[in-house]
Amino acid sequence: MAEIPTSAVAHAPPPVQRRWLRTLPVTALLPLGLTLVFALLTLQRPAIIDDYVENLLVDYRFKARNLIAPLAVPDQVVVVAIDDRSLAVHGRWPWTRTRIAELVDRVNAAQPRVVAVDLFFSESESPEADARLAAALARNREHTATALVFETRAGGSFSGEVPDILVDQAIGRVRQPGLLRPLEASNALLPPEPLASALVFGHANYLPDRNGKLRAEYLYLRYGGEYFPALSLQAARLFLGLPTEKTAIDGVFGVDLGGRLIPADVHGALYINYYGAGRFTRVSATDVLDGTASAETLRGKLVFIGTTAVATYDMIATPFAANVPGVEKNATVAANILTGDFLHDASRALDALIVLLVGAVLFLLLRRRAAAPAFVALFGFTLLLLATNLAFFSRGLRLNLAYPLGLVVVQGVGIIGQRFLAEERKSREMRRMFSSYVTERVVTQLIANPGMAHLGGHRQLATILFSDIRGFTTFSERHRPEEVVAILNEYLGAMTDVVFRWEGTLDKFIGDAVMVFWGAPLPQEDQAERSLRCALHMLGRLDALNARFAARGGPQLEIGIGINTGEVIVGNIGADGKKMDYTVIGDHVNLASRVESLTKKYGSRILITENTLARVLGLVERNAFGHVAVREVELVTVKGKETPIRLYDFSPAEHGTKSSFVEHRSETVVRHLEK
Repeated sequence: MAEIPTSAVAHAPPPVQRRWLRTLPVTALLPLGLTLVFALLTLQRPAIIDDYVENLLVDYRFKARNLIAPLAVPDQVVVVAIDDRSLAVHGRWPWTRTRIAELVDRVNAAQPRVVAVDLFFSESESPEADARLAAALARNREHTATALVFETRAGGSFSGEVPDILVDQAIGRVRQPGLLRPLEASNALLPPEPLASALVFGHANYLPDRNGKLRAEYLYLRYGGEYFPALSLQAARLFLGLPTEKTAIDGVFGVDLGGRLIPADVHGALYINYYGAGRFTRVSATDVLDGTASAETLRGKLVFIGTTAVATYDMIATPFAANVPGVEKNATVAANILTGDFLHDASRALDALIVLLVGAVLFLLLRRRAAAPAFVALFGFTLLLLATNLAFFSRGLRLNLAYPLGLVVVQGVGIIGQRFLAEERKSREMRRMFSSYVTERVVTQLIANPGMAHLGGHRQLATILFSDIRGFTTFSERHRPEEVVAILNEYLGAMTDVVFRWEGTLDKFIGDAVMVFWGAPLPQEDQAERSLRCALHMLGRLDALNARFAARGGPQLEIGIGINTGEVIVGNIGADGKKMDYTVIGDHVNLASRVESLTKKYGSRILITENTLARVLGLVERNAFGHVAVREVELVTVKGKETPIRLYDFSPAEHGTKSSFVEHRSETVVRHLEK
């Protein structure tokens, strides 16, 4: 057998390693690039992502928070609801102002601290009815706030003067007004006199998001250069007993209410921290009017009077439900102010830093993992990210989730998808490479554990088997080619089955010769034993084949088998990209081939070296191979080696006879092993 210089294999860069080096820049730069892109998006905050993606994720966080640990609803805020039952008892909406005045009087009789009337009176009903309602509201004017609607339609502009009634109620303290971008009102829909002079107003304007949900309360709007508070802010101020002078607008911090900082952006928008749908204490207006409602429920409380019946059309969409009464939104904002249950938006710099941190963790987490473990790690990290974000959200800090989660999805799916494709490609390559060498079970093991297959050249202890049909050249010359090929195919097919039965690696067919080795691509501690059992099985299978051949008048074949164990070089050898064979080379391969060629000289069917025998000697002594005879035949010197090596005949014995091991040294029997 021609020898290949070991240095040519040992120093050749492995194909897998070269591929890894080529893909390293992509695998490193792609995650880095994605991380930077998402960090920049976090700083820019495109409106379409914030309005649709981030807001939707906020909705889910609200619902998840309320499933795990609902935010406690403050009991100092109560809603007197003009509900469906009230309309059924006292008539359809709108009610007369006389009945509303009666409801206000009944509520005040329960001695609440503040009453906030979330109803509009922009038109006159009658002088008598207007005067009746004005009197009811004026009796407790210092502790009553009433809703007022301003026109804020796009393109509208203010002209004229702000009515004196409103000027006195405007927020007079404004810090850094140049930073503010508030809602601009072009008109105020004031109620008729004497109502207008009897009321303390708070605006009831709101602006839903692009998807129709109301997530923010505009704590103030600007009308004629003056700033007017929302009904919820006005009600909270009255409940705290603060004069108008204690309300200040700050272009940086939001709204200062008597030392309480309310976080609002430059538009005056406060992100509403909803408690849920229908969680405030509700008292039906009909129970108040009928005197059946408990006065203790309203005493000392901030009472919002508003409609909750569907027919009144004062419904809004919130993160919790599509039809929530508007009065409940106002009650929620007032409760947020009184309790400090605010949702603080994290700074863009902090959100971008989190994105960078997520990108770094993903890179470290996924870079060395196979597709399946990477998916498990990614899933676990995603759960951790969601849980951490929800924990901060529950404590009032709204960290952006769209961008870090988007980075996890894009980078994770990209990397894992690439890994799946790469592993599938490697699996196909490995299956194509080894399916003709080893059994399907071994191929499956190699695919599951690709690190076990050293595809580059490396040194490995292996056991090599050569077998050859004796006299096949003569047989080929005397028979038709079709018959020769048919016999040879049948023989080689049978021998291949035997080799795979003992999980040998079928190296190649050399004409009628078979070359097999054990110990690679998977390590096999019992490689020598497997080779001997395979050799015995090959002889048994040959006897069965000869019986079939004889039955149809075919030839009788005889083979010689040579086996040797030693350190060889294993790897893909050939022309890269053209013709590669997974094979073994080295002195011990050459020795196995020469041992096989000596089987005819010594009349042996199986001839093994002392290297192989040394690894199975204990098994022979314990009779693990059954009926076999092991006999030393000769000391041989291998070309290029000074130390001779002993050869042994390893033959199946007839059933019922004693198995024996005979070692000749100067024609002396050393020992006999009994069965």
